[in-house]
Amino acid sequence: MTITENDNPIELFREWLTQAEASEPVNPNAMALATSTPDGKPSVRMVLLKGVDEKGFVFYTNTESRKGRELADNTEASLCFYWKSLARQVRVDGAVEIVTDEEADAYFASRDRMAKIGAWASKQSHPIESTLELEKRAAEFTAKFNIGDVPRPDFWSGYRVIPHTIEFWKEQLFRLHDRLVYHRADDGWTTQRLFP
Repeated sequence: MTITENDNPIELFREWLTQAEASEPVNPNAMALATSTPDGKPSVRMVLLKGVDEKGFVFYTNTESRKGRELADNTEASLCFYWKSLARQVRVDGAVEIVTDEEADAYFASRDRMAKIGAWASKQSHPIESTLELEKRAAEFTAKFNIGDVPRPDFWSGYRVIPHTIEFWKEQLFRLHDRLVYHRADDGWTTQRLFP
């Protein structure tokens, strides 16, 4: 069965994500995020999709992490979703922008209290002596924010990948996979099928 085209790839992505949420046992919103240094050295890691709309795909992180530093230097990135239970993959290439403070504040406010503490405690991607150091920092920030709300750190925010290309891949028998690519055009999207 081939991929059914939709005029809007974001709508098609949402359909696939909803199906993944029903069939994937753990983190159906997990995606590989690929960034690179200005001189082209790539790096990839898993992050969680926290929002998708007509503007793009949103995730949150420490802006001083390796990915944050790389995105500050090179604002192009790629995402890859793979849902084994559905034998489907979606790849996204696009420009990256930081979300508004209002968006970051709203998402941070929705997090579990200890996840908020963890954002303060972790010097993400920086060297650490031992896990005890992280536990001590978590205890220090737990004490610091003992009463009241935990504010969002100024080094923690969200990023939006604004897609210029979205590719849908569906596994087929005999490796005759179906690939449908959407390319952003001035007035919407164009589509193209690719050999597997």
